[in-house]
Amino acid sequence: MIGQTLSHYKVLDKLGEGGMGTVYLAEDTSLNRKVALKMLPAQMASDPERLERFQREARAVAALNHPNIVTIYSVEESEHGPFITMELVNGKGLDRVISPTGMPIKEFLTIALALADALSSAHEKGITHRDLKPANIMVTEDSRVRILDFGLAKQQVVAPGDDIPDMATLTREGVVIGTVPYMSPEQVQGKALDHTTDIFSVGIILYEMATGERPFQGQTPAELVSSILRDSPRPVNDVSAALPTSLGGIITRCLAKESGRRYPTARELCQGLKRLENEMETTAGKSAPSIAVLPFADLSPEKDQDYFCEGLAEELINALVKIEGLRVASRTSAFQIKETVSDTREIGRRLNVGSVLGGSVRKAGNRLRITAQLTDVADGYHLWSERYDRNLEDIFAIQDDIAQSIVQALKVTLGPAGKPVIEKAAKVDVQAYDYYLKGRKFFYQFRQQGFEFARQMFARAIVIDPQYARAYAGVADCCSFLYMYFDSRTDNLKEADAASRKAVEIDPGSAEAHASRGLAVSLRREFDEARVEFETALRLDPRNFEAHYLYARSLVGQGKPEEAAEHFRRACEINPENYDAPSLYAQTLHGLGRRAQSEAAYRQALEVVKKHLELNPDDSRAINLGAVCFAHLGEREEAAKWAGGAAIIDPDNPSVLYNVACVYSQLGEVERAIDCLEQSITSGMGQREWIENDPDLDPVREHPRFVTLKQRLNGMD
Repeated sequence: MIGQTLSHYKVLDKLGEGGMGTVYLAEDTSLNRKVALKMLPAQMASDPERLERFQREARAVAALNHPNIVTIYSVEESEHGPFITMELVNGKGLDRVISPTGMPIKEFLTIALALADALSSAHEKGITHRDLKPANIMVTEDSRVRILDFGLAKQQVVAPGDDIPDMATLTREGVVIGTVPYMSPEQVQGKALDHTTDIFSVGIILYEMATGERPFQGQTPAELVSSILRDSPRPVNDVSAALPTSLGGIITRCLAKESGRRYPTARELCQGLKRLENEMETTAGKSAPSIAVLPFADLSPEKDQDYFCEGLAEELINALVKIEGLRVASRTSAFQIKETVSDTREIGRRLNVGSVLGGSVRKAGNRLRITAQLTDVADGYHLWSERYDRNLEDIFAIQDDIAQSIVQALKVTLGPAGKPVIEKAAKVDVQAYDYYLKGRKFFYQFRQQGFEFARQMFARAIVIDPQYARAYAGVADCCSFLYMYFDSRTDNLKEADAASRKAVEIDPGSAEAHASRGLAVSLRREFDEARVEFETALRLDPRNFEAHYLYARSLVGQGKPEEAAEHFRRACEINPENYDAPSLYAQTLHGLGRRAQSEAAYRQALEVVKKHLELNPDDSRAINLGAVCFAHLGEREEAAKWAGGAAIIDPDNPSVLYNVACVYSQLGEVERAIDCLEQSITSGMGQREWIENDPDLDPVREHPRFVTLKQRLNGMD
């Protein structure tokens, strides 16, 4: 078909194929414009009655004039059969726009209102879509919404008792009658439909947009049908407490099983969404202030205080993130962007925050000069600034003072019952604190040498201050990560166990200490104690990223993917710049058989990985996880290329070798996968529980060499 001319349309390329026919890119030679050309299925072309009915509906849809409904130009005949020409829409399907954790509320409302308004216009003219789904909704580069195939998917009734075909899109004699996950109860039962079937389908789409999940789940179409008919979806506000309460009510009404309990018209649904938008705009002026804390500039004579400058910024982030009513950009995003963008207002816009804290440190001997400025992104003016000329011993008081000043400048309210918003820093020897900050600098390198050096720095801090709980937690984390990724000797497990126990004994109110303890005991397979420690950490600090992330990893090792997925999801919400959590979230969804969700999650994870690599092009772990994403998305060449690149950068890294093995496993290259896995284990990879439960290794799990490797791991206990 490509290269041929139908009437005055030259076919240039194939764009896609579906139940309603094949879509091509074509050039309208008479008007010199690009159009989309859809060839109708052969079954329709051979049935005069169906063809006439289709043409009648197509003309009705062509009469619609709405900016959010794709425009049909003509219905024509050719020697290859009937075809329609329509507006060419450049953009992505909504199914590729929805992230695994849902959309920001502003983006959600933009799309939801456009969808509801288009639906209203069509329904008022007697046209029902009957096959609404994210893949039929295009989002253009300028964020405009276009609904495709509106009114073209004419219902073909399935009589009660008929078998449901085992496919995602139900068809009979070539005519689309709906896509199972987005069908209404009356549609799956083959009953007569009216416009309220579209409202139910929109409810499913809105639920997925808001949460990243579908309200009805099932491994097969039959299971999905059963879920649609019987299950009550988990309320969206339970999935994400951050969503407006009224949104939950709107979606629940759309998803009523009985059509009479739904919104009677799409216009009323649109009005409900508009009221929600007005509520959001009304409260926008009262919305939570936001801030990014940048690493302070090193003005010291020797230029050797970068660890101190970054540590000061990190301590302020840790203090501010606990303040109720204040949104704080993550350490990763703030530190990375500082390396590429110098203008404070541009940094604020990139990080989507209203204010930016920056400053400088000059450290000479025991003397400190710290300057700090809080800048309003909107106008570039300082909201607050201060200079501190103090002794090193005053560093904790300076941190408290800066944090309190930020709270006052941003007018952040006190916590419940007047609880102080800033917790006073514990008394620590300043020399021990200096070593601790050096350790954190190397810890974030996520390399074997970095963890080993960080452990030494934390140990020196403990020698100076034996009651320094955070230093003990640091030692425990270094030993745990060394055991997990680089050196599976039991000595590391023993040291992690002892150090984490000491951290909790010294400071039982520290979420950081309990998370470290949870990781250490989970690696010892003491899972009951690990659960207690992780849940204690999350009770003390529900927004602790490490607690959610490490707990999720522990749950994977225990063979509890459902629980693991929820904690990975929360970790993604708390730190959206971290590439580990979304990659493992996608992997867990894949292992659970949630194919559509896992594909969306892999695409989202890949975007995070690519963004990270723009600033850290040699991060072999990020490259590796990107390769895993490509493998699951079916992009074999990219997967192999990225995996090879990671192996070149870090050829002896057990973690890299393990993830390369996962890529080859997913690509079906069994022997190469087991070769890499064997090298990984020989080099020090020892996470037996993870290897036993990692779904990426399922394709090689029955291979005799894998069975031998598993026996070898068991013998390492």
